Amino acid sequence: MFKRIATLSLGVVGLSVAFTACKTPALVVKNENRAVPVNYNTRQGEDTLNTGLTQWQQFFTDPNLDSLIAQALRNNQELNITTQEISIAQNEANARRGEYMPFVGLRGEAGVDRPGRYTLQGATEEALTIRDRKIPDPLSNFVIGGFASWEVDIWRKLRNARQSAILRYQSSTEGRNFMVTNLVAEIASSYYELLAYDNQLAILKDNIDIQTNALRIVRIQKDAARVTELAVRRFEAQVLNTRERQYAVQQRIVEVENRINFLVGRYPQPVARTTQSIATMMPAIMHAGIPSQLLGNRPDIRRAELELAAAKLDVQVARANFYPRLDISAGVGFEAFNPMFLLSTPQSLLYSLAGGLTAPLVNRIGIKSAYQSANARQTQAVYNYERTILNAYVEVANQLANISNLQSSYDLKTQEVQALTQSTDIANTLFGNARADYMEVLLTQRDALDARFDLVETKQQQMMAVINIYRALGGGWR
Repeated sequence: MFKRIATLSLGVVGLSVAFTACKTPALVVKNENRAVPVNYNTRQGEDTLNTGLTQWQQFFTDPNLDSLIAQALRNNQELNITTQEISIAQNEANARRGEYMPFVGLRGEAGVDRPGRYTLQGATEEALTIRDRKIPDPLSNFVIGGFASWEVDIWRKLRNARQSAILRYQSSTEGRNFMVTNLVAEIASSYYELLAYDNQLAILKDNIDIQTNALRIVRIQKDAARVTELAVRRFEAQVLNTRERQYAVQQRIVEVENRINFLVGRYPQPVARTTQSIATMMPAIMHAGIPSQLLGNRPDIRRAELELAAAKLDVQVARANFYPRLDISAGVGFEAFNPMFLLSTPQSLLYSLAGGLTAPLVNRIGIKSAYQSANARQTQAVYNYERTILNAYVEVANQLANISNLQSSYDLKTQEVQALTQSTDIANTLFGNARADYMEVLLTQRDALDARFDLVETKQQQMMAVINIYRALGGGWR
């Protein structure tokens, strides 16, 4: 008998699989392209030395900046939120593991039942006796025992679903690493922006002193009838304009400080920083390595790769829904109408064992739609992976060019500041000897001030370009 049932079950499974194979929609395979250029430009050799592998504690040498980054990694709210998302993804992976393991539980049950006398059950019980005694009315029932249920993972659907959840957990970890990279870069950029504003504020204060002294001289010359009141007013206007710019820079300092405080996860307070002039700082020498190293260094690329692997498994999970499902259930325990007979064996002993096959045959539009959606998401993940690699390459290439161009710009801007500083001294001397017009002095001072501002901004851009390429190479999360 058992042999006949097993043969019949295998026949049903075979027919279901054959039918499913004919009706399953075709899989559209889209393979990802992992190829990247050999280098970032034709002039670069294949130097594998990569600054992105350097830990941020060694890359940034300013102790004040290191302290801010360390505090942010502990207290940044957005980063802490992401950490909790990792815990959620880990729990999801653990939950998936339990789905393909047998579920075993204990059950205790007590109840009472009294059927109507003129029902089939009631009339039967009326006629029956147990040892010349009638069945108790009402009839109680007590059950205690264990039970188990198990979906046999024939097609690896449940295992693939668990592996997909594990990959997404790993992906969320890489997402946090990518957030750390961006957080480190953002704090460092804001820090050097703050130093640049400090330098600009110092430049303004120096110019206010110079312009105030020039105004004093002009007033003396006006008293000596060497210049008119117009010259005095123009010099006064220049002093007022410079003082107004001072307050604008002070406001920017407050805003950048508060931005850093927000990233660090604290309320507004002064930000400790170095007193070294940003103009004297030398950008770090960067080694970009080769583009293929981006695949292992950048967390966003690894996250996209893991998401792609999970999407491929999701397709297998969705495809398995077309095939038969085998469920097994079992139970063992004791059941009696009176608690005193509950543990009597073998009279009160009960057990059960059942297995069932379920296969979709008609009206499978829901399964087809889920499968096609999983297929589309897999293709989407391929495009996202390729886009992430391309974006990483472009970011590094742009910053390499930016560093080179900024160095040339800084050299020329330095020469411009030197020339304008000398011309300011010359203009003041000539004006004092009545050989130059006061407008020449005003214009020269204004041009020199703007040039010094631009020089500080160019130096800031140099420092930020170094930070940006460090981030683009995948540095900062280790």
